Amino acid sequence: MAEDEFDGYDDAASVAFIRNYIPQEMKELLSDDDIVYLVDLIYDYYESRGYMDEDLDEDEAIEVDEDELVEYVVRNARKDGVGKFEPEQIRFVVQGELEYCQSINLFD
Repeated sequence: MAEDEFDGYDDAASVAFIRNYIPQEMKELLSDDDIVYLVDLIYDYYESRGYMDEDLDEDEAIEVDEDELVEYVVRNARKDGVGKFEPEQIRFVVQGELEYCQSINLFD
């Protein structure tokens, strides 16, 4: 994801936030590049569901199915040969990214 796609979004800050959010054993398992790749998959999922469309009604609340999102990331990471992550591991990255976005008021 390009840094200028979202005002205030910073890839490096996102990685640092997620790295602080995930458990110690995950920190040793994931490189920064892995985290960036997984975050890109999260946004691919959002785009595939139309959550990133410019004509989306801003007043309409978007309900993200976290289980479906985690499954999407796990499936695509395996398909791309990036890693054989368990859903529980990916859930930490997904939750960390959601927390980062909340911390910078990205979706407000």
